[in-house]
Formats: sequence, C-alpha cells, structure tokens
Amino acid sequence: MRNDKDNEIVRESFEFALMVVKYCELLEEKRKYVISRQLLKSGTSIGANIAEAQNAESKADFLHKLKIVAKEADETEY
Repeated sequence: MRNDKDNEIVRESFEFALMVVKYCELLEEKRKYVISRQLLKSGTSIGANIAEAQNAESKADFLHKLKIVAKEADETEY
C-alpha cells in the first residue's frame, strides 16, 4: 500500500492546491469569477494528476500523466 505522506511531490502539490483555493476565494470576493474558476481548475488539477500518476499502469502512462501536470502548471503560471 502506498504512503503518499512520504511522497514530497504529492504532499507539495496538495499544499499548492490549498493555496490556490484560498487565493481563488479572495478573487471571488473581488468578483473576479472567470479568472478564479479557471485558476481553480488548473491549479488543483496539478495535484490531482500527480496523485493519478501514482497509480499509472505503465511507465508511458506515468510520463503521460506528468506531461499533463506540466501543461496544467504552465496554464496556472500564465
């Protein structure tokens, strides 16, 4: 059985997602709904895809999921 608490990437991406959620709440308060929703989707998708990669069926599947993570991270940064 996996222990994600020992996986730094999983842990850090979860912490990042929490920060994104808090920031999006601030954006919502300022009525910046469109950007808030987009940021929320891309910012939390990073951790979700990293978690999904932990159960990859093959090395190729693992790499594919991490490429999705990179795309979501680029979108979040933009």
